[in-house]
Amino acid sequence: MAKGKVALGALFGAAAGFLAGILTAPKSGKETRDELKVKAEAKKAEVMEKADAAKRKAAHVAEGAVDKAGKVAGDVADRVSGTAKDLKGRSQQAAKDAKKTLRDNQ
Repeated sequence: MAKGKVALGALFGAAAGFLAGILTAPKSGKETRDELKVKAEAKKAEVMEKADAAKRKAAHVAEGAVDKAGKVAGDVADRVSGTAKDLKGRSQQAAKDAKKTLRDNQ
Protein backbone atom coordinates (compact mmCIF):
# COMPACT_ATOMS: atom_id res chain seq x y z
CA MET A 1 0.00 0.00 0.00
CA ALA A 2 2.90 2.37 0.70
CA LYS A 3 4.16 2.01 -2.90
CA GLY A 4 0.74 3.04 -4.21
CA LYS A 5 0.74 6.15 -2.04
CA VAL A 6 4.21 7.11 -3.24
CA ALA A 7 3.20 6.65 -6.87
CA LEU A 8 0.01 8.68 -6.35
CA GLY A 9 2.02 11.42 -4.60
CA ALA A 10 4.51 11.50 -7.47
CA LEU A 11 1.68 11.77 -10.00
CA PHE A 12 0.06 14.67 -8.12
CA GLY A 13 3.47 16.34 -7.75
CA ALA A 14 4.16 16.06 -11.49
CA ALA A 15 0.73 17.46 -12.34
CA ALA A 16 1.19 20.35 -9.91
CA GLY A 17 4.64 21.11 -11.36
CA PHE A 18 3.27 21.07 -14.91
CA LEU A 19 0.41 23.40 -13.96
CA ALA A 20 2.76 25.77 -12.12
CA GLY A 21 5.06 25.85 -15.14
CA ILE A 22 2.21 26.73 -17.48
CA LEU A 23 0.87 29.44 -15.21
CA THR A 24 4.24 31.07 -14.54
CA ALA A 25 5.80 30.75 -18.00
CA PRO A 26 7.18 34.13 -19.16
CA LYS A 27 6.24 33.49 -22.81
CA SER A 28 3.31 32.03 -24.64
CA GLY A 29 3.48 28.50 -26.00
CA LYS A 30 3.82 29.77 -29.58
CA GLU A 31 6.68 32.08 -28.61
CA THR A 32 8.42 29.27 -26.75
CA ARG A 33 7.98 26.88 -29.69
CA ASP A 34 9.30 29.49 -32.13
CA GLU A 35 12.32 30.14 -29.91
CA LEU A 36 12.98 26.41 -29.59
CA LYS A 37 12.70 26.04 -33.36
CA VAL A 38 15.27 28.81 -33.94
CA LYS A 39 17.64 27.29 -31.38
CA ALA A 40 17.18 23.81 -32.88
CA GLU A 41 17.98 25.13 -36.37
CA ALA A 42 21.09 26.89 -35.05
CA LYS A 43 22.24 23.69 -33.33
CA LYS A 44 21.53 21.72 -36.50
CA ALA A 45 23.69 24.12 -38.52
CA GLU A 46 26.45 23.86 -35.91
CA VAL A 47 26.31 20.06 -35.94
CA MET A 48 26.37 20.00 -39.76
CA GLU A 49 29.41 22.29 -39.77
CA LYS A 50 31.21 20.07 -37.27
CA ALA A 51 30.24 16.97 -39.26
CA ASP A 52 31.64 18.52 -42.44
CA ALA A 53 34.87 19.40 -40.62
CA ALA A 54 35.12 15.84 -39.29
CA LYS A 55 34.46 14.49 -42.80
CA ARG A 56 37.24 16.66 -44.26
CA LYS A 57 39.64 15.60 -41.52
CA ALA A 58 38.77 11.91 -42.03
CA ALA A 59 39.37 12.27 -45.78
CA HIS A 60 42.74 13.90 -45.08
CA VAL A 61 43.72 11.14 -42.65
CA ALA A 62 42.56 8.47 -45.11
CA GLU A 63 44.59 10.09 -47.89
CA GLY A 64 47.66 10.10 -45.67
CA ALA A 65 47.09 6.46 -44.78
CA VAL A 66 46.80 5.52 -48.46
CA ASP A 67 50.02 7.40 -49.25
CA LYS A 68 51.81 5.71 -46.36
CA ALA A 69 50.46 2.30 -47.38
CA GLY A 70 51.70 2.90 -50.92
CA LYS A 71 55.15 3.77 -49.63
CA VAL A 72 55.21 0.70 -47.40
CA ALA A 73 54.04 -1.47 -50.28
CA GLY A 74 56.78 0.01 -52.46
CA ASP A 75 59.38 -0.69 -49.77
CA VAL A 76 58.15 -4.26 -49.41
CA ALA A 77 58.20 -4.74 -53.18
CA ASP A 78 61.77 -3.39 -53.31
CA ARG A 79 62.86 -5.76 -50.53
CA VAL A 80 61.15 -8.73 -52.19
CA SER A 81 62.72 -7.84 -55.52
CA GLY A 82 66.15 -7.52 -53.92
CA THR A 83 65.74 -10.84 -52.13
CA ALA A 84 64.58 -12.51 -55.35
CA LYS A 85 67.61 -11.15 -57.23
CA ASP A 86 69.91 -12.33 -54.44
CA LEU A 87 68.36 -15.81 -54.47
CA LYS A 88 68.60 -15.93 -58.26
CA GLY A 89 72.29 -15.05 -58.11
CA ARG A 90 72.91 -17.65 -55.40
CA SER A 91 71.06 -20.35 -57.32
CA GLN A 92 72.96 -19.53 -60.52
CA GLN A 93 76.23 -19.69 -58.61
CA ALA A 94 75.20 -22.99 -57.00
CA ALA A 95 74.35 -24.41 -60.44
CA LYS A 96 77.76 -23.31 -61.79
CA ASP A 97 79.50 -24.84 -58.77
CA ALA A 98 77.54 -28.08 -59.21
CA LYS A 99 78.45 -28.28 -62.92
CA LYS A 100 82.10 -27.63 -62.10
CA THR A 101 82.06 -30.30 -59.42
CA LEU A 102 80.51 -32.79 -61.86
CA ARG A 103 83.12 -31.99 -64.51
CA ASP A 104 85.94 -32.26 -62.01
CA ASN A 105 84.69 -35.65 -60.77
CA GLN A 106 84.39 -37.19 -64.26
